[in-house]
Amino acid sequence: MNDKQITDFFDPEVQKTASEDGCSVYKMQNETGEGVITRYKILPGIELFYNDFHMKDGQNENKLPHPDVLEINHCREGRFECVFSNGDCQYVGAGDFAINRLSNETTSTTFPLSHYHGISITIDLNEAVTTMKQVENVLGGLHIDLCQIAERLCRKDTCFILRSHNNIEHIFAELYRVTPKMIAHYLKVKVLELLMFLSDVQVGEYQEERRYFSKNQVQVIKQMQAYMIADLQRHYTLQELSKKFDIPLTSMKVCFKGVYGCSIYSYMKSYRMQASILLLRDTTENVTEIAMKMGYDNPSKFSEAFKKEFGELPSEYRKKLSK
Repeated sequence: MNDKQITDFFDPEVQKTASEDGCSVYKMQNETGEGVITRYKILPGIELFYNDFHMKDGQNENKLPHPDVLEINHCREGRFECVFSNGDCQYVGAGDFAINRLSNETTSTTFPLSHYHGISITIDLNEAVTTMKQVENVLGGLHIDLCQIAERLCRKDTCFILRSHNNIEHIFAELYRVTPKMIAHYLKVKVLELLMFLSDVQVGEYQEERRYFSKNQVQVIKQMQAYMIADLQRHYTLQELSKKFDIPLTSMKVCFKGVYGCSIYSYMKSYRMQASILLLRDTTENVTEIAMKMGYDNPSKFSEAFKKEFGELPSEYRKKLSK
């Protein structure tokens, strides 16, 4: 994949900031934050990318679909939303492993939690098939049929998703902590190990059913999230939200978890704690005042929730900041 194709996948303009010994670093930035993509050429036709995004809107538009390119994604942390041209939305969250052909046109990429960390591997089938034959000739007995993997796992252009499989976690855990000294050759070994696993994996045994959500459903859920975080003093019941946004209760709960990766209650509790961190850091308001702004009438319950989230009391956190 050349630099022109890289810019096809990552909008807005991607800037190459460094390049050395088969490794290139790209930076993308917009009003919602920034992202860094570190690219390694593994073998002819196979490349690996470390993706580190601290932004909400990736604005990624697959303007030129590549049906002969297979893409493998593993999410270590955060959440990734892909909107297809037909309006359907698909989500990949922490621990998820996804594989698909780049034949479906996408209209946008966003990160609902405003951050995403993971690995992508792209395989140009036309070139990599020849590479695998050469590898097999050298090693002997290693048979990796990339076209067979693509046909079996991505039949009818579907996205194949596994969640937290031990073999997958083992392979990717080592990819995340490999030292720079070893990386040039180690990545080749781990990618071959992954392809060997995919050659053998049975679709029905590990695949988790993953729902697509309509564009309208997702828009309603995002409007609801914006409504809830606009006034953190207010606590809304699920029935109130369902009625206000005219969405069935069950659909609301399922779609919210699909978009944000957790229940409405868990999301709002965590969001309040993250917001309180900013107030403790950036204002002189006391703990009681901050607790009330976060919707806690009882400061002790707020402190208890804060400690459960961060491992220390709000007063201890502020004291540590002052030092």
